[in-house]
Amino acid sequence: MTVQTDRGPVRTVLVTGAGGGLGRAFALGFAARGYRVAVADIDTDGADETARLVKDAGAEGWAGRVDVTDPASTEDLAAQVADFGGGSIDVLVNNAAVYGTVTRSPLEEIDPDEWDLVMGVNLKGPWLMTRAASPHLPEGGRVVNLSSATVYSGSENWAHYVASKGGVIALTRVMAKELGRRGITVNTIAPGFTLTEASKGLLEDAASYGVDRGALRRASQPEDIVGAALYLAGPDSGFVTGQTLVVDGGRQFI
Repeated sequence: MTVQTDRGPVRTVLVTGAGGGLGRAFALGFAARGYRVAVADIDTDGADETARLVKDAGAEGWAGRVDVTDPASTEDLAAQVADFGGGSIDVLVNNAAVYGTVTRSPLEEIDPDEWDLVMGVNLKGPWLMTRAASPHLPEGGRVVNLSSATVYSGSENWAHYVASKGGVIALTRVMAKELGRRGITVNTIAPGFTLTEASKGLLEDAASYGVDRGALRRASQPEDIVGAALYLAGPDSGFVTGQTLVVDGGRQFI
């Protein structure tokens, strides 16, 4: 339910994988726009810290734990966030993913267990979380999924990660058609290499990686991706659905 206050309507957003990195940046970006912000992560300490920062920014904040690969966990989270939101979840940002710990290996050497883990979190997770949130999404609700620009470059030695993020784009299109019947939009953001803590742990030259390939010759910061989420969650994108917005400083033109 969107609540009317002296400051205007307050909408509720749920951001998964918000214990740090890009998820935390999303949470703080929504807080700055006056949203009521629910954050969730399998890392409860990280989620609690993000919720504290949201409150410090002057917004309502709530933190919970979720395992996005577990149907019961996602359903429990969705119910709790709907209660926090006064009966509904206006915006769902499916940000939770396995990324920084993914082993880079030729396709012949990828551990099948790691393949299943990556697919479970990165692809099954957005499906389960959206399925759980669906009963609480009102007409005009928004779902924002996170893919990766690496889907378009086909990054070598990362078949499981790239395939999982490609699947998110395909899943988004189906969700857009099905949820569109209820007036709900579903879109994807595909960030380029962004300087989160996880990214910095992947490469020694993370701060300069790929900068020379971009139209904008600087490294991407988490805050560079936030504007796309705010747009896709906001009123100006009400007739945009099933789309993928690449945010990579012009490293690729799709």
